[in-house]
Amino acid sequence: MRQCAGHHNCRRPDSVIVALHQMPRQVWVAIGAKDWAPKVEYPKVRIVRLREPYLGYGIEHHTIAGIGVAIYSIAKALADAFRNARLVDRSVAIESLRSAIEQRKATPAEIAQAAKDCGAWKIMRPYLEALVQNGYFGGFSER
Repeated sequence: MRQCAGHHNCRRPDSVIVALHQMPRQVWVAIGAKDWAPKVEYPKVRIVRLREPYLGYGIEHHTIAGIGVAIYSIAKALADAFRNARLVDRSVAIESLRSAIEQRKATPAEIAQAAKDCGAWKIMRPYLEALVQNGYFGGFSER
């Protein structure tokens, strides 16, 4: 049984882990539109295919158990959640947005910028504005 743990991003050094507030039943791994998908039995992996510029945007590098791992920023993951309604239910995206702001995982300005850069601003904007106006964290600037 091949395991993801102990191997850089499920044996794909150019893959990126996607993380939202909700506890996932599987690890989401983003790869390029034409990249081969890794075969991993544990943990369960869901492959998400992204094109540039979305694939390379918002990558942070972390060390987990001594292993270098690329993970998308919270702002980028939120933008993807709103942009890809087929992959993430809107209620999950909204709850993740609320939680990220409430827990100060990302500022509204960072989230707004990622949404603009990743093509999700028109969809996310009313939700972000409502949360900010309801007192969840300081405002953000327009571009």
